[in-house]
Amino acid sequence: MSAADDAEARVFSPAAALMLVVVGVFAFAALVVLFAYAPDLRSADNGDAHALSKSAVGYAGMVEALKLAGEPVLVNRAPLPPRAGAGLLVVTPTMMTTEAAVRALRFGGPVLVVLPKWLAAPDPLHRGWVAKAALIDPRWPPKTALMATGTLARRRGPSRPVLHGVSSPFRPGDVFAEGPVQSLQSFTIAGFRPMLADETGATILSMDPSRQIYLLSDPDLINTQGLKNLDTLGSALAILRLLKAGDGPVIFDVRLNGLGKERSLLRLLFDPPFLGATLCLAVAAALAGFQAACRFGPPRRTGRAFALGKAALVDNSAALIRLAGREPRMGGRYAQMTRDFAARAVGAPRELTGEALGAFLDRLSAGRGARDTLGRLTALAETVTDRAGLIAAARRLFRWRLEMTRERQ
Repeated sequence: MSAADDAEARVFSPAAALMLVVVGVFAFAALVVLFAYAPDLRSADNGDAHALSKSAVGYAGMVEALKLAGEPVLVNRAPLPPRAGAGLLVVTPTMMTTEAAVRALRFGGPVLVVLPKWLAAPDPLHRGWVAKAALIDPRWPPKTALMATGTLARRRGPSRPVLHGVSSPFRPGDVFAEGPVQSLQSFTIAGFRPMLADETGATILSMDPSRQIYLLSDPDLINTQGLKNLDTLGSALAILRLLKAGDGPVIFDVRLNGLGKERSLLRLLFDPPFLGATLCLAVAAALAGFQAACRFGPPRRTGRAFALGKAALVDNSAALIRLAGREPRMGGRYAQMTRDFAARAVGAPRELTGEALGAFLDRLSAGRGARDTLGRLTALAETVTDRAGLIAAARRLFRWRLEMTRERQ
């Protein structure tokens, strides 16, 4: 087959095949990395009531307000260290969140739980916005939900509540004037101590005495739509500062909103210190592929442990003779075999045997210009004492045979 026919028979050129392999490997690696970090790349601004939402019922405005006020603030999506206790943890559960889920939060410091109030749907025309919201019916949450463990009450219509301190860390003289709030929501739960109440005596903020868990009944006091009023903004900052322990940050946890990030084995492969091991494995695989693509010749097939046939019999016999140290004694027999082969090749008379046949072949070899005579080579082969001498004599006998028979080596 010519070079042109061989080129036409190829479906892909070597360069194109190499490019396909490189692109395929890169695409697969990119897919694995994107799959590992998909939770981080997914936008959490879905319009719900949590700290990553910029909608009216979200708390992204409170996060920005704390930053502008110089307060350290974090939005947490991973499990907290069990010994963390400084600062304030703010959680914004849904109406389906249970009391056990709130109490299972691993935070040693104060925890502010903001009850849900509004039902809102994402606005399809504006990303991050919500459509017209409705109040959550107190009969909707299941009996195991946090909202169903106490008594919920709401005012009718908008109002401008004034909150008064009831117990520590608030003093009886502390007053927090709020901006307009639609349907102010209060919540009373057995075992919780009131800390802030409105002018009618309804509980707005309460505390579990057995643990530093605070319960804020109305989210409009700290969410984005409430912070549009400066009075509400000032009161929210003051309340959060009083509840915070020490100089720690205000942590907005969004795990109860379904936005937590759990550790996975796939992501662990791309995070230090395991990233180095992953890169070493990738380089080793690339080198193995390069060696397989550039190896010389086809792979060598593995033979049988015990060969079969005449070749195996000859090899075994030779190994046995070599093991017994009888190789030098085979020189005379090899000289006789060479003489008989040359006699048949040149057509020597059949009645000639032994020395007569040897003399005839010597005369014939002298006429053909041979370098050695059969008699001298036979004597040499019969007198060797080691393997090296036997090999040298066998080579001279083989060369003499080629000169006599005109064979090609």
